[in-house]
Amino acid sequence: MSGCHGPQMKMDASLHLERKPDWIKVRLPNNPAFWSTKALITDLKLVTVCEEAQCPNRWECWGQGTATFMIAGEKCTRACGFCAVKTAKPDALEDDEPLRVAEATRRMNLRHVVITAVARDDLRDGGAEHFQKTIEAVRAINPGIVIEVLVPDFNDRDWALQMVMDARPHIFNHNLETVERLTPLVRSRAQYQRSLTVLRKAKAMVHGKVATKSGIMLGLGETREEILAAMDDLLSADVTVLTMGQYLRPTPRHLPVVAYIHPDQFAEYKQIALDKGFRHVASGPLVRSSYHAADFRPELDILEDAEKHVRSQAGMELQPEQLAIPQATREILQRSIAG
Repeated sequence: MSGCHGPQMKMDASLHLERKPDWIKVRLPNNPAFWSTKALITDLKLVTVCEEAQCPNRWECWGQGTATFMIAGEKCTRACGFCAVKTAKPDALEDDEPLRVAEATRRMNLRHVVITAVARDDLRDGGAEHFQKTIEAVRAINPGIVIEVLVPDFNDRDWALQMVMDARPHIFNHNLETVERLTPLVRSRAQYQRSLTVLRKAKAMVHGKVATKSGIMLGLGETREEILAAMDDLLSADVTVLTMGQYLRPTPRHLPVVAYIHPDQFAEYKQIALDKGFRHVASGPLVRSSYHAADFRPELDILEDAEKHVRSQAGMELQPEQLAIPQATREILQRSIAG
């Protein structure tokens, strides 16, 4: 497997729409916080999915002092047709990386962090223990932070998934990426039903005390009916948070953009998803899995339960100021009262 080749084209390249519509606009960085964040990440020798995946929102998010950290290296063992992360034989895990990520969250004064990783099929646990150590390090150094993980499927190994869930992230994210019919073309080695199973199991492992999240890309040739079916499948797996965004082709070697979905259509899909029962939906052309991640706050009982569990395991008395509960919004307060 060589990092210089990347994924092979699996769909008719002539389907690609090269000219982007007016609504696909990316702002250039103009906030000093962006450059200070870039310098900090360089100083701590960290990798962000913001840069590796060429996220169109990285200027905006970094300008706000937020980032999604990608652990376990920048070389992936899979070659998905949509992803800009390079495919190559991965390097060995860095033992101090969890502490470096934790230190970055402290220096940036983050209230919400997203921790993701490349697929590490070369490791027996798929990198699960590294996730566990990173979650624990972040929580130890930065008490009160909301921790979200965006994980691969760990080849559906329950014991590996359990390692991640034992660390009690507040939000568990695993992306479906596309509709069932297109999964074999779009995702390398991944399986549609297996992803749904992973999402369902993750929630069950902590007795429902985690917010589960998933995302799909539009513009790969899926139909409206298939999108609605994917929503129903995610709901059946007890997923509460959904993200939907436009697929943008990283290089000519990647899958073609078959369609550019209008913002009004994204807005309609958002309303449909909310009507179907999702608690929170982010839907728009430039939305990505971690887009404005901090806008969503898990249920208060999920935050409290995760923190109580972790601290009881460590023999620590739970103090109110240590709870990973952000400032209560009117929406959260109303929901709590209604419940």
